[in-house]
Amino acid sequence: MLAILGAGVIALLLALVLTPQLIRLLTTHHWGQFIRQDGPTTHLTKRGTPTMGGLVIVIATVVGYIVAAVIFHYPPHASGILLLFLMTGLAFIGFLDDFAKIRHKQSLGLTPWAKIVGQGAVGIAFAVLALMFRSSQNLAPASTRISIVRDTPLSLSFAGAGIGIVLFVVWANFLVTSWSNAVNLTDGLDGLATGASMLAFGAYALITMWQRNHVCNGILQAEPACYNVRDPQDLAMIAAAIVGACFGFLWWNTSPAQIFMGDTGSLALGGAFAGLSILSRTEFLAILIGGLFIIEVLSDVIQITSFKATGKRVFRMAPLHHHFELAGWKEVTVVVRFWIIEGLLMLAGVGLFYAEWVAAQ
Repeated sequence: MLAILGAGVIALLLALVLTPQLIRLLTTHHWGQFIRQDGPTTHLTKRGTPTMGGLVIVIATVVGYIVAAVIFHYPPHASGILLLFLMTGLAFIGFLDDFAKIRHKQSLGLTPWAKIVGQGAVGIAFAVLALMFRSSQNLAPASTRISIVRDTPLSLSFAGAGIGIVLFVVWANFLVTSWSNAVNLTDGLDGLATGASMLAFGAYALITMWQRNHVCNGILQAEPACYNVRDPQDLAMIAAAIVGACFGFLWWNTSPAQIFMGDTGSLALGGAFAGLSILSRTEFLAILIGGLFIIEVLSDVIQITSFKATGKRVFRMAPLHHHFELAGWKEVTVVVRFWIIEGLLMLAGVGLFYAEWVAAQ
């Protein structure tokens, strides 16, 4: 428990201290955000605001996890290392995208295909490695079973182990790409994605702590409804570190933002969220926990589909947060109300997780 709290506190302090240093560095080099011309006109004043702040979130998370592991004598395990690999790998793709925007002085960075290929390479590597590194109880970090609140009897290996592995890699890569793009779409207002991520990862910190306290451990007389999760404490430490890092970053990212997380941060956070859902065996529960990100994606899909099919738009602008801005809501009002929605969805997800455990007793 102390290692989990320690990871969160260390990441929080690092983010608070490092963010203003990064702001100064980026401002000195004039590495600022370029604003899309078809967006709300109020956003034009944000042009030039330092971006790539996600570097602080990633660094604070990694350092928070490692330092807490050293202080509390808890050596990192496979699940924690793999989750950090996924997070930093996607942060690198996001960094390339942000740097391309700055270099070309426009709001478009990497081409969509280049970004998808990069996300796919990192996601496939993560998925393959997650089925390796079995523990003494023969548990791999991930499994080929369908997971909702925990692994179900349904498996992707219905046609053989080889087919199961291939299907899992495809499924895991879909989750990684989808969640990273979902957080990226949500990152359109000051503090919106940061605050929503704090809530979503806070839920996973609670869930993985609960799994840690009720892990099966391969014991013959294990308690009812115990969890077959390989390294829940590592997952809890990283989730807590992300919450702390986002909390510290939000101090500088809230309206009016002095720095944006950029694709460096949004892709990293989305990837980490996908990784946590896979490694904690809660892939479908994540849809509820990260419900705000899903709503933002759906609004974009609905808008594009409607326009292509009928030539008409459902929303004033997509993703959804821009619709309410153009409807006259102040930016801060949109952000806080969307945080409230995410908070309610997060509580519903945690409640469902706990209710399943109670019912299984």
